[in-house]
Amino acid sequence: MSALTATTTPRRDRHSRRWLARYGDWLARHQPIVRRVQWVVVGAYMILLIVPAVLPLPGNDAHALDNFTVFAQWAFWGLWWPFVIASMFVMGRTWCGVFCPEGTLTEAASKVGLHRAPPRWLRWGGWPFVAFVLTTLFGQLVSVYQYPKAALLVLGGSTVAAIVVGYVYGREKRVWCRYLCPVSGVFNVLARVSPVAFRIDRDGWDRNAGHVPIHPINCAPLVRIKHMTGPSECHMCGRCSGHLGAVELAARPPNREVATLPLAKASGWDAALIVFGLIGVALGAFHWNASPWFVSLKLAAADFAIDHGMTWLLTADAPWWVLTHYPESNDVFTWLDGALIVTYIGVTALVVGGAVSLFLLLAARAGPAPRLRHGMRLAYALIPLAGIGVFLGLSSLTVTLARAEGITTSAVPALRALLLAAGAGWSLWLAWRQLADVPRATARWAALVAFAGAVALTVGAWGLLFFHWAR
Repeated sequence: MSALTATTTPRRDRHSRRWLARYGDWLARHQPIVRRVQWVVVGAYMILLIVPAVLPLPGNDAHALDNFTVFAQWAFWGLWWPFVIASMFVMGRTWCGVFCPEGTLTEAASKVGLHRAPPRWLRWGGWPFVAFVLTTLFGQLVSVYQYPKAALLVLGGSTVAAIVVGYVYGREKRVWCRYLCPVSGVFNVLARVSPVAFRIDRDGWDRNAGHVPIHPINCAPLVRIKHMTGPSECHMCGRCSGHLGAVELAARPPNREVATLPLAKASGWDAALIVFGLIGVALGAFHWNASPWFVSLKLAAADFAIDHGMTWLLTADAPWWVLTHYPESNDVFTWLDGALIVTYIGVTALVVGGAVSLFLLLAARAGPAPRLRHGMRLAYALIPLAGIGVFLGLSSLTVTLARAEGITTSAVPALRALLLAAGAGWSLWLAWRQLADVPRATARWAALVAFAGAVALTVGAWGLLFFHWAR
């Protein structure tokens, strides 16, 4: 009996499966409504992105309900992005398939474009990591969270690139989303712990092929539906729901995909994105503005520049689209500031990411060869902690905005501690499950202790920011 027709499922689980399956089928039947929703989101996105960029900067006494720029800042950075990250833990990449404005625009451009096949260079597996790192660095240099022109430059530039790529490559496809989107890799790894996914009954697929009517499916993110095993690449748009009676949206154990990940499926680029991107680069990006170490480094570097006649480093004549330059707000970056920000983030990523990698390799020594691939697989166990860390980092601006509105935030430290503890515990449990193939119990525990070093380092780095520097 196939998984889709099993009758031994507990009643509550059967009920949730029926509800989820109906939701998936609703998406498939009502794609015109989904498209209307998508274009409404595109319109809201454009208004929130463009209008504040042409308005004067708000004063210190401006609030969300009386200043559109502050309202847009709330919408983008206070609510939109933190909870897009959070949604990956709940409904996988539903954001990508149902709401994302860039996905909608790139697919629309692909419908009327040149329809070229994506070249090999574009399909390189390292683009999501590289795009995430470069976008994060550039966003920090131009203060993307604070200023609407910077947001228009970074987000708008990404949107324009998505449209151009869509126009040139694919036919009604989301080539940009699959290969080049700066957050596609992030969403890919976070969705691996989603509790819902479109489940494929391959036996049913083969059995029904040629015997039931086949309706063409446009899988915009270029997923091989029959061979799909999880939601990491799926955009959860629902277009394939019910296909051949073998595709169904269903609940699943959120730990299973990572805990049972085959060694051959562990990707070095995914591991690099988790360890050096979501942990290392993200920590550096959120750390530097509150770090006393950065202040000390800046003072020492300024003295060195003066002593050695390099005073041009202390000038603040870079345009706003290269470095932050808003003299009316007393916020300008010198060339030295820009160099030190990149250096601080880069060194943080290398030190923290390198230390985490060392702990993972130590943990992998308990398992059979190849140990490097075991270490890469263990990196996936850090997904919950890495994702929660990024969510907390992004929500820091939410807290700042809330305080400016007079909203009490006294519960925030406790909530942060609770979420970090939950992420740490979840990651440790996933690692313990992955280490089930270690033959000796003592070796398995030793490996978990080594993995716990990576967890402790990550939690400690976030704790330094939230509970010591930026209270």
